[in-house]
Amino acid sequence: MNVAACIEHTNLSPTLTIQDIDRLVAEAKQHHLLGVCVPPFWVQRAKREIGDTKILLVTVAGFPLGYSMTETKLDEIKRAIDNGADEVDMVWNLSSFKTGMPWTKIEIAKCCKLAHDHQKLIKIIIETASLSEEEIVTASKLCADAGADFVKTSTGFASGGATVEHIRLIKQTIPSSVKIKASGGIKTYEQAKALLAAGASRIGTSSALKILETPTQNLT
Repeated sequence: MNVAACIEHTNLSPTLTIQDIDRLVAEAKQHHLLGVCVPPFWVQRAKREIGDTKILLVTVAGFPLGYSMTETKLDEIKRAIDNGADEVDMVWNLSSFKTGMPWTKIEIAKCCKLAHDHQKLIKIIIETASLSEEEIVTASKLCADAGADFVKTSTGFASGGATVEHIRLIKQTIPSSVKIKASGGIKTYEQAKALLAAGASRIGTSSALKILETPTQNLT
């Protein structure tokens, strides 16, 4: 299992600077990571630094609370794509979901269609820490039915992040065509490996370098 090749090197801190963005990309190149995840404001800069390498450029929409208007999310996604993003991690409307509104699925479908019309991937962040197990099942099915490429566990801003139990639950719920991104609180190689073994395809973490401190022979 090549953990490094599954990691999205993430920095969504509100205090990051242009130097942080450049460092993030340089570290991804050095350690052969899958991609970088940056705030929308920094997508153009990260794209320039990535250049012609194969590192994926990921950004977010509706982040971190998810209850902005659908039109706002669509505009964020379109601008991110125009600025060079390969993938968008969109926070779903947890408020709408908890209320039981059908608009939750409609919004996801609209956002997925926009991304797919531009041949881009979209991940839907469901914030598992705020959901019961029953709600995680319902949420995962809803995302899959609406066209999501990935179900993503967390923003990293909630009370908890990815767990092996939740990854297994999502994996059992969604079709094999839909993947899982584990994120939130992933700080060690052991955590990353366990989450991948449970069914995650991606790891989103701001602790990539700490994870990669594990001896090279143990990373695969």
